Amino acid sequence: MPIKIPNLLPATNTLLEENIFVMTETRAITQDIRPLHILMLNLMPKKIVTETQIARLVGNSPLQVELDLLQTASHKSTHTSEDHMLSFYKTFDEVKDKKYDGLIITGAPVEHMEFEDVEYWDELCEIMEWSKTHVTSTLHICWGAQAGLYYHFGVKKYPLDKKLFGIFKHKVDYKKSILFRGFDDEFLAPHSRHTTCLREDIEAVQGLRILASSDEAGVYVCTTPLGRQIFVTGHPEYDANTLREEYFRDKNLGLPIEIPKNYFPNDDDTKDPAVTWRSAANLLYYNWLNYFVYQTTPYDINEIK
Repeated sequence: MPIKIPNLLPATNTLLEENIFVMTETRAITQDIRPLHILMLNLMPKKIVTETQIARLVGNSPLQVELDLLQTASHKSTHTSEDHMLSFYKTFDEVKDKKYDGLIITGAPVEHMEFEDVEYWDELCEIMEWSKTHVTSTLHICWGAQAGLYYHFGVKKYPLDKKLFGIFKHKVDYKKSILFRGFDDEFLAPHSRHTTCLREDIEAVQGLRILASSDEAGVYVCTTPLGRQIFVTGHPEYDANTLREEYFRDKNLGLPIEIPKNYFPNDDDTKDPAVTWRSAANLLYYNWLNYFVYQTTPYDINEIK
């Protein structure tokens, strides 16, 4: 899929170097098709890194996608330049009258806090409520998944004894799920979090179904019946070095951090990690875009309801 993003977005050159099909705005408007309009609420501190990671995955199908970037107005980014935010990001007031084929809500480094204590919680709740009538399918990632489960269904998060950190083996629980069409029976995915949602709490919600899980990492993906809301507790978008950077950051700060599981060869942090989750990540996003967005959304985007 060609992904249509602003020509000057830093992710553009990175994706072109990786042979990801990036379409310029000029070329996009000459195609006689309607692109999918995807909105990404980026709550991660390193905005440019996350933009690139998500755009890489969204750019892996034959569909044309137009990606809009959303920031919270109630919290000012301190890790990304103001020029970048002003150039490429919109606020909710600027998009709330529009409709989108898909919405991605990223993770955020606020999981130690109660949801209601997060600076932008009220604004996030407004966006999640808006998504129920303005978005065909919303994909929630990591803390974004926990926030969505809590807001929509009252599912609580619980602190872990230690950080869940590394690459973990998962299995597909619901074999008929088209979100996992083409997946092997077992697949790998990264996790990096201090909190979790309990399987029994999710199973107690009539409107949720668990699609995939891990013996070590717990529930990985759950969804509402028609896929209007999908919750992914891990970070399939992570790059090869993301866990390494997190590990050495915490280690250098003197924080209690264990070496990420199943990541460095022989747990030797002087060696380059092998990427073992990329194919599963690409397939997950491809299936979401195809089956839960493209195949479901109306041709007239204003008919989304």
